[in-house]
Amino acid sequence: MRLYSDFADHRARQITADVIAIVQIGLWVWLGVSVFTVVNSLAGFGQQMEQAGAGFRETMTEVGESLGNVPLIGGGIRVPFDGASQAGGALEAAGQSQQDAVLQLALVLGIGIAALPIVMILVLWLIPRIRFVRRAGRARRVLESAAGVDLLALRALATQKLSAIAKIDTDAMAAWRRGDDRVLRELAALELKSSGVRIQS
Repeated sequence: MRLYSDFADHRARQITADVIAIVQIGLWVWLGVSVFTVVNSLAGFGQQMEQAGAGFRETMTEVGESLGNVPLIGGGIRVPFDGASQAGGALEAAGQSQQDAVLQLALVLGIGIAALPIVMILVLWLIPRIRFVRRAGRARRVLESAAGVDLLALRALATQKLSAIAKIDTDAMAAWRRGDDRVLRELAALELKSSGVRIQS
């Protein structure tokens, strides 16, 4: 399997397109990761809220437990501290929820920003490259078959531009019928060139 054309100018264009496509994919991945990082950094506020809520809840629980052991008034004085402890727990849960929401948003934005351009690049670059590799492979197999040159010459007569065929022979069809080896090879070479394959002399 050959990834690139046998012809230098075509091969240079293919390599250039490959490098540009890979660099662009890398840039879009970098941009997606950067957006994810920036947006996810907003979760710092949620972390602070969660830590503050956890600290407040623990403090109020400890105070409530300590005052709850005071004889006579312990049971009644503990109630407001238990309520404050629950409020701290709610603040802690809100901080965690904020972090989860920011993470989801960061993932959606990061992947969304990178995915669509990368898919477009793959459609415009990778699919034609795969088609080229398959077409070149088929052309090589035909060339290596017993009647390969003859078949390729006939295909050139059917598909190539008349001006290109006329440069090979003004009556190329008659030359093909009588099996003119020079004309057959030049027609086959013309057909193979469109597939990026050079006929061996």
